[in-house]
Amino acid sequence: MKRPHFLEILARFLLLLVLAVPARAEFRAGAAVVDVTPLRLPVLVNGGMLSRSLDKVKTPVNARAIALADADSRLVIVIVVVDTCMMGRALIDETKALASAKTGLPTDRILISATHTHSAPSAMGCLGTDADPAYVPFLRDKVVEAIAAAIGKLEPARIGFAKANAADFTAVRRWIRRPDRLVDDPFGNPTVRANMHAGGNWDDVVGESGPEDPDLSLIAVQTRDGRPLAVLGNFSMHYFSDNDISADYFGLFSEGLKARIAPDGDFVGAMSHGCSGDIWRRDYTRPEAWDPALTIETYTNGLLDLAMEAYAGIDYRDNVTLAMAEQRMTLAYRVPDVQLLEWSRRIVEAMGDRPPKDTMEVYAREQIFLHEARETEIVVQALRIGDIAIATTPTETYALTGLKLKAASPLPKTIVIELANGGDGYIPPPPQHAFGGYNTWPARSAGLEVMAEPKITQAALGLLEKVSNLPRRVVSLPLGPASEALRKAAPLTWWRLNEFEGPVAFDASGHHRDAHYETALAYGLEGPRSAAFCGPEATNRAVHCVGGRVHARLDDLGSEYALSLWIWNGMPDEARATSGWFYSRDHNHGVSAFGEHLGVGGNGALGFQAGLEGSATVAGTTKIPRWEWGHVVLVRAGDRVRIYLNGALEIETSAPVVTADSLFFGGRSDNRNNWEGRLDEIAVFNRALPPKEISALGTE
Repeated sequence: MKRPHFLEILARFLLLLVLAVPARAEFRAGAAVVDVTPLRLPVLVNGGMLSRSLDKVKTPVNARAIALADADSRLVIVIVVVDTCMMGRALIDETKALASAKTGLPTDRILISATHTHSAPSAMGCLGTDADPAYVPFLRDKVVEAIAAAIGKLEPARIGFAKANAADFTAVRRWIRRPDRLVDDPFGNPTVRANMHAGGNWDDVVGESGPEDPDLSLIAVQTRDGRPLAVLGNFSMHYFSDNDISADYFGLFSEGLKARIAPDGDFVGAMSHGCSGDIWRRDYTRPEAWDPALTIETYTNGLLDLAMEAYAGIDYRDNVTLAMAEQRMTLAYRVPDVQLLEWSRRIVEAMGDRPPKDTMEVYAREQIFLHEARETEIVVQALRIGDIAIATTPTETYALTGLKLKAASPLPKTIVIELANGGDGYIPPPPQHAFGGYNTWPARSAGLEVMAEPKITQAALGLLEKVSNLPRRVVSLPLGPASEALRKAAPLTWWRLNEFEGPVAFDASGHHRDAHYETALAYGLEGPRSAAFCGPEATNRAVHCVGGRVHARLDDLGSEYALSLWIWNGMPDEARATSGWFYSRDHNHGVSAFGEHLGVGGNGALGFQAGLEGSATVAGTTKIPRWEWGHVVLVRAGDRVRIYLNGALEIETSAPVVTADSLFFGGRSDNRNNWEGRLDEIAVFNRALPPKEISALGTE
């Protein structure tokens, strides 16, 4: 039998000393910062398409560790935030194993995450940049040092949580392009329907591809007598961009917390990376607000101002218990087919030993990596600290996924840390894969299987249930005065379209007439009049149709009925003869003599069409502003049709009675000139609504 090594025995003894429960069991915490700035320069720096190196340091890069010990047991967990772009799972696993050998702490009680600064030494190969071979072991040992130091500082403590709305500091960077403005991917195919920063040219786009997450969350720890120990921030903004080696705004925020809260002590501030795979700081919906001269210092100080306001109101608890769970799972890579692999091999062979010099060479080399690896292991974790929860993803995760996790988490005080325990690239929600763009191009930076996002999301929610011993919450919108008015009007069916994913659009009327989301839709976008539809504390959600539709069958809808819905048109005026059809009642895949279709014409006004293709369109006269919500009601009484826009009669005409039982929203029955924009709050009534009631539905 092998005898334990002396150092291993010593480590176990030291951990027992640290974990020894005092006479009065109490929650404890400790925190430490270790400088991980490279000692030798230049160093390879990750975060760009091509390889680069830097030989100057603007701000130090650090590993910040926070250790927490349970009040009722000997459970200790450590959360580490490292100023680096990404760390691969293999490196993180090795680091955890070394930390465990040094401290005795089990490896599955350690969370290690990257801030995702794009100006730090490369710890992981990605796109055109390899890991810096001299820096990686140095970083590994320094992170181990930070973990041990934080455990060594455990002392009686208490903890609290706060959240601020920092919407002015984050925005969606991935925009949906017009269907006639596609661009090529690195393989020469016109597949890019959505890409980053396309919103800079409004003529090319129809809207954002997803929502933002404005939450700036803080988990604050102090001693029992009120001395600040640490604050762990969490925010969904990709990075600011900085010169030379730098911790970016993550490091400035962390040091700013220390300067404002406890400049003379051992206080540790840390900013973890929230879900921001499709997020940056520039709001393309407000070009007038964009200041290209904005400095990273000014940006960070504004964020710190919000943080300090929230921090001042924190209530602390000391009777805190902990729980932590981990799941490892194997996911497949999207590997190249035979033709793409052959194309890639020819390019890589011609490169020889030199690094890639352009995007085509980068992605050719990436296909070889994916082909050889085939699959990878990923790690998902969940932590509970009293009534506070942390979920992790090892990926660059869209804000929509973070919102899903927070909304369904059993504990309302939940943050999501991405790029934790691995650097497994972008995981767009499955519908977003169809839109293409950089975030979907197969590579180590975006190579996981199409279903990776729901699998990781469900794993995280399952772990949150495990650590909280509570079921996940049902995601729903509260009722505001406008939605309450809709409910009282007793619709036959009512689709609020607030789902974060398909394929079901749930009926909120209680009549169980659910609709079906087709492909090519984006979910979770901001809907109209949030306070009116869901109260002051929630955000009204809508779907964005990217050529896809919402399909319902109502076989008992007769010849007298009404439709109420909100529309938001993304197409520029005159982009095409019909900007888009947003409602159609007809037979699928065609246009019949007994159907009806409602949309927005190229002149920006409503247009109603009945009968076969080529039939005359009855046009309204009121222009509907692009990217603004409007309320539309269609009332049918036999062959008489009245259409209202924002409560006013816009079109009145006659048309044959419709016989089809299929209703389409977001496109015509033949999928021609489908809607390019958002829809929300669709209600169908089995009666003709009077003008007074129509006006009330749009103004409540």
